[in-house]
Amino acid sequence: MSSPASHDQNASPAAPKVTASASTSTSTSTSTPPAPTGLALEEIQLAHVSSRMSAAADPAVQVEDGELPRGKFRVVAIFTALALSLFIAALDQTIISTIIPTLVADLHSAAGYVWIGGAYLLANAAGSNIWVNLSDIWGRKPILLGTVALFFVSSIICAKAVDMTMMIVGRAFQGVAGGGLMQLVLVTISDLFSVRHRSLYFGLLEFMWALAGAIGPLMGGALTQRASWRWAYWINLPVCGVAFALLVFFLDVHNPRTAFMDGIRAIDWAGSLAILGMTLMLLLGLNFGGDAFAWSSPQVICLIVAGCLMSLVFIYCEKRLARFPLMPLEVFRSSSNKASFVIAFCQGAVFMGGEYYLPFYFQSTKGASPIHSGLLLLPIMLTESFTSALTGYLIHRTGRYVELLQIGCVLTALGTGLYIDLSTDSPLVKIICYQIVAGLGVGCLFTAPIIALQANVAQANTASATATLSFVRNLATAVSIVVGGVVFQNSMSLRKPFLRAAGLSAENIEIFAGDDATASVLLINDLLQDPLQQRAVRDSWAWSLRNLWILYTCIAAVGVVASLFMRRARLSKDEVYTENKTGIEAREKRSP
Repeated sequence: MSSPASHDQNASPAAPKVTASASTSTSTSTSTPPAPTGLALEEIQLAHVSSRMSAAADPAVQVEDGELPRGKFRVVAIFTALALSLFIAALDQTIISTIIPTLVADLHSAAGYVWIGGAYLLANAAGSNIWVNLSDIWGRKPILLGTVALFFVSSIICAKAVDMTMMIVGRAFQGVAGGGLMQLVLVTISDLFSVRHRSLYFGLLEFMWALAGAIGPLMGGALTQRASWRWAYWINLPVCGVAFALLVFFLDVHNPRTAFMDGIRAIDWAGSLAILGMTLMLLLGLNFGGDAFAWSSPQVICLIVAGCLMSLVFIYCEKRLARFPLMPLEVFRSSSNKASFVIAFCQGAVFMGGEYYLPFYFQSTKGASPIHSGLLLLPIMLTESFTSALTGYLIHRTGRYVELLQIGCVLTALGTGLYIDLSTDSPLVKIICYQIVAGLGVGCLFTAPIIALQANVAQANTASATATLSFVRNLATAVSIVVGGVVFQNSMSLRKPFLRAAGLSAENIEIFAGDDATASVLLINDLLQDPLQQRAVRDSWAWSLRNLWILYTCIAAVGVVASLFMRRARLSKDEVYTENKTGIEAREKRSP
């Protein structure tokens, strides 16, 4: 395990190159094994700084220009800023799940149920790799600060939205900024630490992510009932402000000071446009299918086919045209790396599907209030929090990750499969147990795929490889919500004869099983007075969600198969690590 490779608070902005033997710092951290979830951040940082200080006198460590390592306070401040940045991006994805029924009703647009989440995740997936490409050119710090500022402004747009169009625009900009935050936090950690060492930090970051997932729905429900759904966006502002200030004053990673026009010429414009076109057209086609247009309509077919063709254009751009490609194609050559991408896709789809549609199950089928649905989601979120931190700690301590990947994939498939059994009459204990099983599996798969990928690529390609994996995961989350919404809507359409037999009027059938089905949760008690009719609608919702869980179980099963192709490896304690430098000159030196 190596530690931050840089300098103290009075050092120059350019980070010195540090090459360290990992074994020196490992002896420091193994003397008193910490608890995986109760590990104090300051103790971690102190151990790292102490190991660096002791390593400075070791012949195996070379520190250029006589620079000292970062002080403990600076390291804590940097990690706090990065954790807060990731936290607000994660919170914005999860808090929406319990406020969205009230939000779409307030803005009078049922179509917004899918698009409020879909716009965020679509923009998140489309722009994520571009942010990393920009940070490779101009440096991590200015681009990271730009994403925080954009997230701040877009949160104001969402909080002030007066109609669904304004809300979707704000959510799209939030998605663009959120993609940058999530990518650049992971890349910055990867720049600073060795693979085995960064697994511990990834575990803590994923704990923050899962914590946001745990409190997001609960906070959203509380704000919806006690104040207004708009506060779900206002609360982002102070967190952004604190993170921005900490980054300005304490983040001292390498600054290449690239000239503006030189940077503009270095951007992979063809690849950026191709990946944007591919993502937008593919997801738009999937969203329109069976909803706005029939699956056999020219609009849907053209969008999906064009999206697939754009993927070929993107590959050509990356292979033949790009000076500094968004996705280095060599990361796809290894079967183990391919398995990491497949697992990340499956985990992203299943994780977001459960996080988005479990609250809908609680509010629609079980009749829970927004705040109650947030409480009911705590078992899976808390389990994911604990498991993600534990996974990072175990990889850090043992250097093994393949076994954790395989266990996580199996538990994810098992837990998601158990959701198929959920119905209108499912008892609370069953709901909690099923969530715990799924949470144990999904939690294992936050950190392990990233470590598995980074262990098989050169340090110079770590940033782009990490961005590629995050793009795959973000694309999966966007596809998950869109396809999940299509499956649910089509399933509800099949239940119309059942609702008609239960005595519902044609108008009410259209409300509860038509295009407005997902936005009609709060109307059931007002429009239907007959308990038998209410039960028929709730049973239809449960049946449609069952088809959703079948889809997610099949996706999780693909992850199980992919995990069998992972190369068994153990991260070395004696890893030689050099901190990455950004800028055009640095990229040209490491280009083949």
